[in-house]
Amino acid sequence: MKRRNFRHSVAAMLVIGAVMHTAAARGSADSELKAFPPPAEGMKRFVIMLGHKERGEEDAFKVELVAGKVMPTDGVNVYRLGSSIEPRNLEGWGYTYYEVTGSDLAISTRMAPPENTPMVDRFVAGTPLLIGYNSRLPVVVYAPDGYQVHYRIWQADETYLKAATR
Repeated sequence: MKRRNFRHSVAAMLVIGAVMHTAAARGSADSELKAFPPPAEGMKRFVIMLGHKERGEEDAFKVELVAGKVMPTDGVNVYRLGSSIEPRNLEGWGYTYYEVTGSDLAISTRMAPPENTPMVDRFVAGTPLLIGYNSRLPVVVYAPDGYQVHYRIWQADETYLKAATR
């Protein structure tokens, strides 16, 4: 009986520790965001907090940022927005933030969909941006209202391949 209580207590301490760690990380993120300006009118600020990695580990990872909008499409053609994500320097801090720029007009391939094909809402992206992984700072992206920011984590293989000479 005592053993069960001990396990239960350890599990409770682990949960409490995880909550405290999350709260501390969130507080850290909020303090880091003080350096970044609030979004301008017509813009939103998106914040990505990356999982912790040791300095040597981070070199094997990249983050792909993708900004876009959910819009009606014909479900057949491939759509792309004329927007891109550009890095900006946060003056006085040495931090980088990102801004979605360009046109939010969609371009697409021109295949004719079958008659009476219903329109389908899909996420339509602009040009993505691949950035280095840095778990010590938030990734901050400013995008126009109506946009969403998605991201993927890319990991390099542990082994290098040797190039052939000719």
